[in-house]
Amino acid sequence: MEVISIERSTYEELLTSFNSFVDKGLGDWLDNQDVCQILNISPRTLQTLRDNGTLSYSQINRKVYYKPEDVERILYIVDGRDKNGKMCNIKTNSL
Repeated sequence: MEVISIERSTYEELLTSFNSFVDKGLGDWLDNQDVCQILNISPRTLQTLRDNGTLSYSQINRKVYYKPEDVERILYIVDGRDKNGKMCNIKTNSL
């Protein structure tokens, strides 16, 4: 393993630049809490939507982000559920 040493001021400048980049790049993106509130779903349901590929996402470290247009795209899917979580037939609105 190679160890690289840099001055503290250089490290802090790099960290500031990175945080600025993340803030600009993720300004419009939504986090888990935002998406759960918008879709009126639980965090577990949100996890299922990620796992089955229904909702795309990006992850930085351990934090997950979603594009607003991707969340908007699945609104009809989530609205098509009955109270037991079963998917309704979208054309007839019946189970």
